[in-house]
Amino acid sequence: MIDMDGLRGKLTPNRVLADLTWLRVGGPADYLFQPADLEDLAYFLKHLPRDVAVFPMGVGSNLIVRDGGLRAVVIRLGRGFNGIEIDGDTVIAGAAALDAHVARKAADAGIDLTFLRTIPGSIGGAVRMNAGCYGTYMADVFESATIVTRDGEIREIGADELRFQYRQTDFPDGAVLVSARLNGPRGDADALHTRMDAQLKKRDETQPTKDRTAGSTFRNPAGFSSTGKADDVHDLKAWKVIDNAGMRGAMVGGAQMSPKHSNFMINTGGATAAELESLGEEVRKKVYDQSGITLVWEIMRVGEPLSE
Repeated sequence: MIDMDGLRGKLTPNRVLADLTWLRVGGPADYLFQPADLEDLAYFLKHLPRDVAVFPMGVGSNLIVRDGGLRAVVIRLGRGFNGIEIDGDTVIAGAAALDAHVARKAADAGIDLTFLRTIPGSIGGAVRMNAGCYGTYMADVFESATIVTRDGEIREIGADELRFQYRQTDFPDGAVLVSARLNGPRGDADALHTRMDAQLKKRDETQPTKDRTAGSTFRNPAGFSSTGKADDVHDLKAWKVIDNAGMRGAMVGGAQMSPKHSNFMINTGGATAAELESLGEEVRKKVYDQSGITLVWEIMRVGEPLSE
């Protein structure tokens, strides 16, 4: 039982997480903490017993929480952590700011962060996972980030500490990212918005954007440089090897690999986390058997399975 005087945020025990994830699956977390502001978050982490695990959670766009839930305090940032400011060529975005909103606000100021427009989720997750598309990654535009460490210290970290890699970083264990400074190239505002409109049109034509998904299920099985950028010589597409293995449209219970884009997993209605994960593992096995390629999950899976 966590009993902490002085908190101003909301601490909820046994909070079911399914409604906080895009796939709408998941059991309860031991606690969900929604801090009032930066100082409240720092106070909470400083006084939280060291043996209590912490799991920062964004908008749940790239996440499967298993049916047995999560033995941790889930920290979810909301108002007060979603601001977007422009300082010259730099965009300062709160961790809870949606990627799409940051891209639009930057474009208004003539700053090219257009690659963020079609990436689901928030800036905190985008930094931690080195999100990217159209050949640009967070590593290319990142200046620094403000974090609160597990000890409650507020400090700045740079790219050298994060060590950006393809779809991951060496983020400090137990820390919570609260804002990031991004620096994009200059561009004409109208042209940037036109580019984003075209990107959205292409996405809607090729991806199941109206279905319940969590974005790309698996990483592309490609070679990547130390900066997290793709090596096009060895570039392969996950959807292609999934198709080759005959798994487009495959189902386990209420979970399905999208007939529209085979690297998107869908909750068709009533799927459990176990069914989604089981389908993903079946896809990985079929792909390996067919091509010798081991697909790596892009969707993060956390928590415990439901006890029998």
